[in-house]
Amino acid sequence: MGPSAPHRQRRLASVAAALVFSSPFLSPCLGAQQLEVSFPASAHAGPITGRAFVFISRDSAPAPRFQAGSYYNSVPFFGVDVDALAPGKPAVVDVRTLGFPLASLKDLPAGDYWVQALINVYTEFHRADGHTIWAHMDHWEGQNFQRSPGNLVSAVRRVHLDPAAGFDVKLVTDRVLPPIAMPADTKWVKHIKIQSPMLTRFWGHPVYLGATVLLPKGYDEHPDSSYPTIYVQGHFGLRAPFGFNPDGRPESPQRRAARLRMTAREGGYEFAQEWMSDSMPRMIAVTFQHPTPYFDDSYAVNSANDGPYGDALIQELIPYLEGHFRMIRQPWARLLTGGSTGGWESLALQVFHPKFFGGTWTLYPDPVDFRNYQLTNAYTDTSAFVPNESGWWVPERYMMRSPDGQPHTTMRQMSQLEAVLGSHGRSAQQMNAWDAVYGPVGPDGYPEELWNKRTGHIDHAVAEYMRDHGYDLRAYLAKNWTKIGPDLVDKIHVYVGDMDTYYLNLAVYRLQDFFAHTTNPHYAGTFEYGRPMKPHGWQPFTDAELVRMMQRQVERHRPGS
Repeated sequence: MGPSAPHRQRRLASVAAALVFSSPFLSPCLGAQQLEVSFPASAHAGPITGRAFVFISRDSAPAPRFQAGSYYNSVPFFGVDVDALAPGKPAVVDVRTLGFPLASLKDLPAGDYWVQALINVYTEFHRADGHTIWAHMDHWEGQNFQRSPGNLVSAVRRVHLDPAAGFDVKLVTDRVLPPIAMPADTKWVKHIKIQSPMLTRFWGHPVYLGATVLLPKGYDEHPDSSYPTIYVQGHFGLRAPFGFNPDGRPESPQRRAARLRMTAREGGYEFAQEWMSDSMPRMIAVTFQHPTPYFDDSYAVNSANDGPYGDALIQELIPYLEGHFRMIRQPWARLLTGGSTGGWESLALQVFHPKFFGGTWTLYPDPVDFRNYQLTNAYTDTSAFVPNESGWWVPERYMMRSPDGQPHTTMRQMSQLEAVLGSHGRSAQQMNAWDAVYGPVGPDGYPEELWNKRTGHIDHAVAEYMRDHGYDLRAYLAKNWTKIGPDLVDKIHVYVGDMDTYYLNLAVYRLQDFFAHTTNPHYAGTFEYGRPMKPHGWQPFTDAELVRMMQRQVERHRPGS
């Protein structure tokens, strides 16, 4: 005989439950809507202060963590601070946790997903200014938390998530990300990394500066020759200057045609063929590595939050390079270029050190006049998210567009992304980076934000601090022109597309207007705008042509020429 009806019902319920729990999907827990992130002592023996993330994707490749964090396109992810989180204890991501692009887990459509967790590990810094803070110490990955050595990640798991039914997913970050593999030196390219005494004192922790050096043809064969130097500014990277890559592949005709529609800059293989040719001027090219706990580089200036990076580059790194490579140690032989972040840096280095450098070819720079902090006027607007006068209709303010003018990402969306990536200005993203570089230190030791990343409200005291401390480059030039102007004549050359992706051409127009009206001395500078519809990244010459332009500048200013 078979079991009784009540017994059969209990048995069937037990079998159904077993099937659910043994399925490839994790079972929902009615009432809960959360994901738990923990780590074992085998991965990290002590407690962790940092930030825990959960990434949710419909695809398993690449791993979900690599599909998140971009304002271009990001899968949903959520972040929460952890303070002395012990091994085995969970950090909880629930419906109250801010996410991007979805604001809350409750907004997630029901479905089957691939999920992954990561813990971004922070370091405690006892700074020389008396503040103690926690932030992510860069390990030569360029503040990329998705691959930073020492961070913890979980396996990728398949789950069913239904906010209406509830769920409780437990993710264990049991894998430690490995060290970054350093590129090998070659005949042409050398890599330098030194500890900075200035920055180490400021941060109370060892801080390093680096450089990648591209040598000219014949460098080894002519040991008595010294060379002018091009300092190429930009984001953190270990590639050779100008993308020099003799082992690469030539561009296809289709790729070349697509590139030429946007910019004249050649590929790394094509540049390498020029650099190694007999016709190329003999110069040394250098890129810097100077990541901070707040961003992948320091903007090459002194900063209340980041420390004396400007002094460290000028007084420590460049003298080290000039002592170890045969560089001409004269202003006329030190030249600057860079695009975007590197564009701002190249202009700032020339403006702040007018007697040290011999000219800058600045490409599509970050805002050089804070009346156009992209589309925001930092001094008069009350909100970064919407215009002051909106009436019945309240339009969103954008920070990104396509070359034909189609808006892409709003300031509100970008600010939400940064708020998810890190609290207290620790997102390692663009707006927070500007806060750290340009702004004052807050009472808690972290950067004061120009605007609240949740509300958009602008703090004009922060804007005035930025201007008064010289980071608004147009304002700094206007205030100091009679003193620094004579040393800047023939040294400022700026290039930007008329439809710059991030509206950066607007501040350049203001900078050009300043130069057009300079007196004692008058110097209009060189300004060129890519038309029509040239985006971020546009430049009117190849990198090889740029090197030749710089060589002509060297010859004009070489003593006795």
